[in-house]
Amino acid sequence: MVPISLPPVPYDATALRPGWAELPAGLRAAVTARMGGPVAAARVAGAGFTRGFAGVLETTDGRRTFVKAASLTEQRHLVDWYAREAAVLDRLPAGLPVPRPRWTVTAAGWYALGLEAIDGRTPALPWTPADLDATLAGYAEVAAALADPSPELVGLGLPRLTDLAREDILWWGEVAAGREPAPELPPWAPDRLPELVVLESRLPRYAERGGLAHGDLRLDNVLVDPAGRAWFCDWTWICHGPAWFDLVSLLITAHASGLDADGLFAGHPATADAPPDALDVTLAALSGYLLTSAAAGPTTASPHIRAHQRWSGGQALGWLAVRQGWAAAPEGREQTTPGLRK
Repeated sequence: MVPISLPPVPYDATALRPGWAELPAGLRAAVTARMGGPVAAARVAGAGFTRGFAGVLETTDGRRTFVKAASLTEQRHLVDWYAREAAVLDRLPAGLPVPRPRWTVTAAGWYALGLEAIDGRTPALPWTPADLDATLAGYAEVAAALADPSPELVGLGLPRLTDLAREDILWWGEVAAGREPAPELPPWAPDRLPELVVLESRLPRYAERGGLAHGDLRLDNVLVDPAGRAWFCDWTWICHGPAWFDLVSLLITAHASGLDADGLFAGHPATADAPPDALDVTLAALSGYLLTSAAAGPTTASPHIRAHQRWSGGQALGWLAVRQGWAAAPEGREQTTPGLRK
């Protein structure tokens, strides 16, 4: 059994966000008007890596809305992300376990998006079988619905994973060419750099297949409701590409939980048409992207993002190393009691 490794900060405590009372009075008044009553309670989201406002607001008569908000001047990139997510959510097929948009508002130099509030929790690590089974089953439903996307979704001009891979995801080739500093690596890894370059280079070609992918499927973008159903949030990075790419990014934390991530990947419906080495190719690409991002220095995002990128990249590289026979077990993994407990 692979030893369990936990992230440096739990995924439900990574965010650094303003409180409701810290938002401009004009924005709070506009949001209150859209909600139809005074805000009696505000619960700021602990998950995520941006500094935008995100939280569940509840009115005095019990109506709940999940609100995201960002400054039009200081956080323009977040405003663009939230507006894109609103457009995507409005066009996703009916019946999928995703929050639906309710309204948008611009006031006091800020933009706010109101979404259906899902009564759910971020799964904890290590994954429990119930939470992971629910998430994998839910994603099978989502992947099937997006395999043949609607004209409304396609009409948004969504990016293509094959282009994103070439432009932003593939970094081992840059490291090998000396154009990017090598990130901190386990002792065995530098000798495997040529193999990592070859593996990641296949992703753009593989990514030409498939319908639409979430593009950022991680544990902290999942909520499990009291009935045990998994909901999928944060649709900013949806793109044309294969669903198995999402599955790899999700299962990195399953591998870190000591589970049979190889078997979970192979047995999922989203991998039915995946190339035989799709898992290795994606792990190579994601490990390079995450580890070089972790070494990129200061960021305006959450102060925890670099540590999480380093941990996630290390888990991806370690998983690949075991699959390739490069190392018996990932270097530097935290040795804790194996098991499937939360």
